[in-house]
Amino acid sequence: MSVQPSTAAVPLVVEGLDRPEELLGKLKFTPLTADGRVGVEVFPLYTTEQTGPAGPAASLVRYHPGAAAAPHRHTSYEIILVLDGELITEDGRHPKNSLLVMAPGSVHAPRTEQGALMLVVWEAPVEPAEPVE
Repeated sequence: MSVQPSTAAVPLVVEGLDRPEELLGKLKFTPLTADGRVGVEVFPLYTTEQTGPAGPAASLVRYHPGAAAAPHRHTSYEIILVLDGELITEDGRHPKNSLLVMAPGSVHAPRTEQGALMLVVWEAPVEPAEPVE
């Protein structure tokens, strides 16, 4: 498993996505509390600091056991690939190797009981929303 830093001329390379325990031990995840998240950490791949305030972003996202996000609306597409653990949304339980595509205008409040590691790609930032009933 290796991680190579990104520069303008060199791509960011993260190997070992099939070995989450090893990956979690080597990458530096930082807490993410925006949009009402609790127990969530990220390893940014690229951010709105690089793409602009309304631009895309992508991260490896770690939900610790019991982690949750407040309800939010997607202003554009969001792609979630569950690499390990299980993510729970209003649409059910999504175990390892599940792929979720959240459409523009969709609302969800993702959470986990056991923890999860995901690749998340946001085409645009999300906005707060009322819970889905």
